[in-house]
Amino acid sequence: MTDVTAGIDRERAVAIIERLLDRANGPLPVPLREIWIAGDIAVGLDPVPRVDLYLTKDLLFKDSPDREAEFEERYDVSGVGKSVRAAWAEANPELLRADDSGYVDPAACLVAHLLPNGEELPFRVTVSNTGFERAVTERLAKFDAGADTRPLDPRAALLWADEGDGGTVSDSARQKLRDNEFVFATLERALAMVDEESDAEAAAEAIRALDVSERVVESDVV
Repeated sequence: MTDVTAGIDRERAVAIIERLLDRANGPLPVPLREIWIAGDIAVGLDPVPRVDLYLTKDLLFKDSPDREAEFEERYDVSGVGKSVRAAWAEANPELLRADDSGYVDPAACLVAHLLPNGEELPFRVTVSNTGFERAVTERLAKFDAGADTRPLDPRAALLWADEGDGGTVSDSARQKLRDNEFVFATLERALAMVDEESDAEAAAEAIRALDVSERVVESDVV
């Protein structure tokens, strides 16, 4: 297993993200709207203690519900054709992921598709139906209100977005990632800019305190 106690080499982290962007343009288990990077990888640390990714997905409303029984019989996973695309599952059965009840987990399937390797690497992946900027604001508000919610690092860049065109990579953002040219305020200042009434120092401490030594996937509905 790779030793990631000091983080991951930045060049390697960027290469993994580049492959992720390429995979986003293929058939996906659920509709994907946005891919953001945030935190350590965005501000340019090397090595990168933790890579924060935020994926905005949509619910799958119409696919092939009539095929659910077929996949349940073949793979012992229910919900295929309802919550994830049947065509994707048929092409990628090894990437099917289910929750403890045996129902397909759309967020886990999406992450398995975009990041098929490197489960031992320090990636924090948040998958949500809510756009990143709104999620940052609402998570910070919940944290300030005393909820058991970890804030998101607002220092982020949008790398990929689907605006009805099947998904497009931001060439300028991708180049800035490669060249380490993003410029951000300190974490505390960035949080204060989200909400000047927030306890930015406490929120920053909570973000830094997350110890990720392997991939962590958070499925979040704000």
